[in-house]
Amino acid sequence: MVSAALESPVISGHRLSSVVPAKVTGENKDFELTNMDLAMKLHYIKGVYFFPSEAIRGLSIHDLKEPMFCLLELYFTASGRIRRSSETGRPFIKCNDGGVRIVEAQCENLTIDECLTTSFHSLDHLLAHDQVLGPDLGFSPLVFLQFTWFKCGGISIGLSWAHILGDAFSASAFINLWGQIMAGQVPSKSLKLRKSEFPTSFSGKPFSLKKVDPVGDHWLTANNCNMQTQTFHVTAKQLHHIVSNTHDPSQTANNFSHFHILSAMIWQSLSKIRGDSGPRIVTICSNTNPVDRENQMPSNGMMLNTVEADFSVSKGEIAELAKLIAKKRVPENGLIEKLFDGDDQQGSDYIVYGANLTFVDLEEADLYGLEIKGKKPIFVNYTIHGVGDEGSVLIQSGPEIEGGNGKILTITLPEDQIEKLKNILENDWNIAN
Repeated sequence: MVSAALESPVISGHRLSSVVPAKVTGENKDFELTNMDLAMKLHYIKGVYFFPSEAIRGLSIHDLKEPMFCLLELYFTASGRIRRSSETGRPFIKCNDGGVRIVEAQCENLTIDECLTTSFHSLDHLLAHDQVLGPDLGFSPLVFLQFTWFKCGGISIGLSWAHILGDAFSASAFINLWGQIMAGQVPSKSLKLRKSEFPTSFSGKPFSLKKVDPVGDHWLTANNCNMQTQTFHVTAKQLHHIVSNTHDPSQTANNFSHFHILSAMIWQSLSKIRGDSGPRIVTICSNTNPVDRENQMPSNGMMLNTVEADFSVSKGEIAELAKLIAKKRVPENGLIEKLFDGDDQQGSDYIVYGANLTFVDLEEADLYGLEIKGKKPIFVNYTIHGVGDEGSVLIQSGPEIEGGNGKILTITLPEDQIEKLKNILENDWNIAN
């Protein structure tokens, strides 16, 4: 039974401040957003990092903020603000050194262990600032960092990152570099601008996007139902059980990643819940080259692919679905580029996550690369906000304290489907949230 103290976590004492780059970027420096950036403008990334008291002991808020001046000199776009072209209305980033926003808070009635061992282990809405750009775009920070101290002396660091800046790989590289600078490892070179080239051999319109009603300068779209986010911890033992219980375990183990298998398992489970309504088409988001992200400007460089099943997903085998995800992807970044280049798309708004059921592969993201005083976080969880009604599934590496061999599934779905999915995962696979 959860104690009364855990029934209502209290996050209080919010203090706001700003940090700007160490050197002036220049009033006339504008950063042009790519078509992929604009496709992601209604989405937001949150990452929450939990550190024990020994990692933070003796450090003040000044010690935590000071490395950010140098960090933002490198990541100058993160300190900018959104503007629109006076001629076309197309958004761009004005690199005006507006700064990132810092939030200081206290959790007075929970320890980190209590937070992670109860149903409150997914507290991103409290531990990372609830960010939305607009309606005053010119005054909306693109990045928030929230430091929340727990009663045990530990701390959580909540990163809120506008997806228009870059994807989750870019967001994690940003905060990892902050830790490196705090440790005295200051990069000697500026970050490189990433050049993305996407295949354009396919014709037609992309299925990975969904057009939504125009949002104007308030970059948030409404759902048709109440959405809920739930985090599931799949241990290494449970993962082995899932792999060994597919119908062709030897082939699955040799050729399919854990991402493929877990995505297939969730796809099948949700098809059982939704019945004949599908989903038959899903979107797969994966990174092209995670290693280079540490030395690059933030970008939306993840590949968007769609996968279509021509059979009943609920009755199919997990190995068969995993094979589809691994081998039958249709790349759509090039189609998205073409779509946004069209004159008729000026002023149109879209969502990606939740346009279809969307699986996001973060297995190779260095989520545990952030260190404070040589200590890695004991737990990290990333979420996506602004997810459409079809839902999203983020698959991330588990805590390094367990060898990193488990997986974290962060799933956003209509709330009635979340409850049914919890039952299936627990009954069929012994996975509890």
